[in-house]
Amino acid sequence: MKLVQVAQRAEDLARASGYYADLLGREPLATYDPPGLVFFDLGGGVRLLLEVGAPSATLYLAVDDLEATVERLRSAGSVVESGPHVIFGHEDDTLGPAGTDEWHAFVRDSEGNLVGLVEQRPRA
Repeated sequence: MKLVQVAQRAEDLARASGYYADLLGREPLATYDPPGLVFFDLGGGVRLLLEVGAPSATLYLAVDDLEATVERLRSAGSVVESGPHVIFGHEDDTLGPAGTDEWHAFVRDSEGNLVGLVEQRPRA
């Protein structure tokens, strides 16, 4: 079994689509309105569905440069709920490469949903 799709609440499809196009650095795969659906490719066969009326979910997205991503989103008007900080260290390869620290930051998307940004960095 594998994850195929994650749905996220969107009150305004155009606004949410623009936000995620900027965040993900790619345009939507498909838009169906009505009924109010926008799809993005997250890689590895996983889709993000922005859907009018879907419940809010917390997405965790891997980024290459956590500080730069947070600053770019802050400059574009995103509310930063929590700046970059270490969540835990990877002592083995269970959840990530051994010897790295997992850094997270949390922002609100254009629809008020919480989005976690994740970077794994070599331990200093």
